[in-house]
Amino acid sequence: MSCTHLSTIAVVTPSADGCEECLKTGGWWVHLRLCRACGHVGCCDQSPSRHASAHFAATQHPIIEGYDPPEGWGWCYVDEVMFDLSEYKTPHPRPIKRWVEG
Repeated sequence: MSCTHLSTIAVVTPSADGCEECLKTGGWWVHLRLCRACGHVGCCDQSPSRHASAHFAATQHPIIEGYDPPEGWGWCYVDEVMFDLSEYKTPHPRPIKRWVEG
């Protein structure tokens, strides 16, 4: 299976220097995901709040990028497929603090 949403991938500016919602609420994350439609930075599904998936549910923006550090892969929520983004990684504009539980 291949992704049918690759044309939606945009060059984006990250919305925050960590999970946008966790930074506002004092939450924590395991890994970060970057929406490649609008630049929203959210936490992964292994994080307590799963903000990246919540962003997809609210917006239907299909593509995320592994973003801490830029990992070189993408995921399409709609087609449920991973793909190579190594030549299109989004750089961090500033250092991102690593959060861990506790």
